[in-house]
Amino acid sequence: MKKFFWILFLIALIVIQFIPVKRTNPASISEIDAPADVKAIFRNSCFDCHSNETVWPWYSYVAPASWLLVSDINEGRENLNFSNWGNLDRSKQTKLREEIWEEIREERMPLWQYRILHPGSKLSQEQKNLIRNWSGE
Repeated sequence: MKKFFWILFLIALIVIQFIPVKRTNPASISEIDAPADVKAIFRNSCFDCHSNETVWPWYSYVAPASWLLVSDINEGRENLNFSNWGNLDRSKQTKLREEIWEEIREERMPLWQYRILHPGSKLSQEQKNLIRNWSGE
């Protein structure tokens, strides 16, 4: 019985690889207007989920991880997309700056699972201070 279960599990794992997911990187409309050091922090720790410049890792091609990753990235871009920053009016940019700092201050961003797979994305206190100053806090 156990062997039958594992065979079914393996077959299911193979079959789900053929369920397509849409990994996109639309054209960037306008770049974020921020000092170079802040922009570098965002590029390293945020752009994979919050821009149209996602670097799709190998596991983004393996289901079911691919489903979760694409979902997280789509949600991240919907909430904040640095590739469209320049198209936002000043009041929206100001509000997003405050929200960015709040997410970082509360250590909700970058996501813990992203930090595990990308240890270099964890923000140092110095990086947090740069973002706090940029955000106007």
